[in-house]
Amino acid sequence: MIKRATGLGASSLVTVSLLVLLAGCVSTSQKVPRSTEPNDDAGDYNYQLGTEYYRKGNYVLARDRLERAIELDQRNADYYSLHAMTLVQLGQHRLATESFDKATKIAPNNSDVRNAYAVYLCQQGKYDEARVQFDRAINIRENEGPYVMMTNAGVCVSKKPDLVLAEKYFRDAIAVRPNYGEALIQMAALKHRTEDNLSARAFMQRYLSANPPSSGVLYLAVQIETQLGDDRAATNYMNQLLREFPESAEARLMLRQG
Repeated sequence: MIKRATGLGASSLVTVSLLVLLAGCVSTSQKVPRSTEPNDDAGDYNYQLGTEYYRKGNYVLARDRLERAIELDQRNADYYSLHAMTLVQLGQHRLATESFDKATKIAPNNSDVRNAYAVYLCQQGKYDEARVQFDRAINIRENEGPYVMMTNAGVCVSKKPDLVLAEKYFRDAIAVRPNYGEALIQMAALKHRTEDNLSARAFMQRYLSANPPSSGVLYLAVQIETQLGDDRAATNYMNQLLREFPESAEARLMLRQG
């Protein structure tokens, strides 16, 4: 998943893991061919290798392979998009922006490419520009996962911060996919941030009814129930956190807090 976002405000001790842009939105899922010899499509072969190097964190090698892929096929938006993401990791932001721009010009109706660009813009603090790209991705007819982009957009604008607009994006995502865990937990975090803990509890319960908990989710649940004055529920969540995630940062923080 985008990468850590800012915390939830002075009134909240929820870890930053609850405000994360989805890494899956900006990663690739292609596999490297088993053969060590180039296949008939040399551009795709280099792209596959670049993808694998990117996943392993070998960004210089990834960049080199992706640049070779682009030399062989300058009309493939996926090549430019992953090339841009690789350049981001290398700190070459001007060149990354150029590659993202080329990718969106080549494939204006590729929602994944626009989403990746939007995530990058949000990381750079260019929230309004990011929102334009998110909205374009969401409105692409062929987009099979608009709820992902909606949730990403909500997280992004919450960093601006524009919590009203963030809530709208999260609710839109939930309307499209009611059990989508990321949107549900983002709503719980947002409602806790705005001290509407009854609503935060409701979204937390919806999340837990359909998704396994993480240490960050359980930590948030403790904070919500503590604010509501339900010591029993808070203790139950705390014990679950310490039992299931004893080595987590949230567990250590909970122990320090007593």
